Amino acid sequence: MNHEERSDTRWSSGALGLDTLLIDGELVEAAGGATFDNVNPATEEVVGVAADGGAADMDAALAAARQAFDGTDWSRDHDFRGHCLEQLRDALVSHHDEVAALTTAEGGAPAALLAGPALVDPVQGLSFAAEMARGYDRWVEDLGTAVPVGVPSHRWVLREAAGVVGAITPWNFPHQINLAKVGPALAAGCTVVLKPAPDTPWAASALASLAAEHTDLPPGVLNVVTSSDHSLGAQLATDPRIDVVSFTGSTATGKAVMRSAAEHITRVFLELGGKSAFLVLDDADLQAAASLAAVMVSTHAGQGCALTTRLVVPRERYEEAAELVAATMAALPAGDPTDPATICGPVISERQRDRVEGYLALALDEGGEFACGGGRSPAHDRGWFIDPTLVVGLDNSARVAREEIFGPVLVLIAHDGDDDAVRIANDSPYGLSGAVYSGDSERAWGVARRVRTGTMGINGGVWFGADVPFGGYKASGIGREMGREGFEEYLEVRSVAEAI
Repeated sequence: MNHEERSDTRWSSGALGLDTLLIDGELVEAAGGATFDNVNPATEEVVGVAADGGAADMDAALAAARQAFDGTDWSRDHDFRGHCLEQLRDALVSHHDEVAALTTAEGGAPAALLAGPALVDPVQGLSFAAEMARGYDRWVEDLGTAVPVGVPSHRWVLREAAGVVGAITPWNFPHQINLAKVGPALAAGCTVVLKPAPDTPWAASALASLAAEHTDLPPGVLNVVTSSDHSLGAQLATDPRIDVVSFTGSTATGKAVMRSAAEHITRVFLELGGKSAFLVLDDADLQAAASLAAVMVSTHAGQGCALTTRLVVPRERYEEAAELVAATMAALPAGDPTDPATICGPVISERQRDRVEGYLALALDEGGEFACGGGRSPAHDRGWFIDPTLVVGLDNSARVAREEIFGPVLVLIAHDGDDDAVRIANDSPYGLSGAVYSGDSERAWGVARRVRTGTMGINGGVWFGADVPFGGYKASGIGREMGREGFEEYLEVRSVAEAI
């Protein structure tokens, strides 16, 4: 459906300003008053507008962030930073209902997810950021005395804020990713320019509105520039006023960001794609494993980089696994994201739906079959819905088993023992996450340690949390987000010695 055919059902934003930018402490219109439509992926309706920032707006935001870092005490006042982060957390909590509603309206996030990783969990994660601002114990490390090159000296290692951070975020879990960058960066004493994805601008606009109106953040410390222009983030990667680029998105775009940042030797953090494997060993409870794998890949229509999208099962139980997964998926059809029972809502856009359908066609071309699903949901005549799909009959060499689809698509692959399962898991350009299921904990640990990924769940264990570092090996990225390690991504290290 093209733009002209969509109805124009406006969504009330309540007290939140969703059509402004945050620049130098002020909520302002984009240059020339430009706006762009925000479209509900479940209905294809225009639900409102966001400010359409351009190069001049981004330049103003960068100037404000640079001045706030260079010209204020923000980077040195640890207690004040903790105070501001707690204010931001409390403002998000007090406006939960409005923020939750806009998250579903613009991004199709199922209501069930908002009580966890889509909203509540990342907001509470600001408490961890505030604790790091106040309680980090490595700002100054005393290395004692030594006599290098004959000069008696006392040595210290100092850690301090890295500077101005350019944060570029995607649309799939906007609150989680926005806050996983903004929280630690501000806690470390950096200033931030946030450029969110055009598909979910309101999540960032709400953050900007609450920061401006309900916190003591000094002008320029946090700047938010929404835009319909996907390429505007490149300005952050190429501008010499930026000290760190923090990017989450596709591996292809991450490579482009890295190339651009190289011009000024700008530090980069990259959290990129994944094609994670769920390994089921021959002593596992197959029904429990199959059900969990089906639910995980169906959640939020499979739009999660760390979701396990390859299910690797013993060859002798392949058909049984297919039946179990298909039965679970059949009970999880794509549905209205405002319904509390829905876990698989729409994909974010018509473009993304077409991309997923292209991969489903490719699966058939490669010789695969669909044990369930396989295309658009017949239950919806509007919205970008794809039913959870299980692809069978392919091995790990198939493109649908190697490339990130970002839809509710699971590929079932057979293995011939633990060594073969590990080989299949590691036979991927990615290394973001994974899972192992076994009736023997020691055996599961042994397999998990051999899989080269940044995160791993064992027998249903959940690693996700504000205090847990997240990131990947290989093409899945560089660095870690969240946890102590994620906080330290925004620090510089200085060595100092005084002659004694």
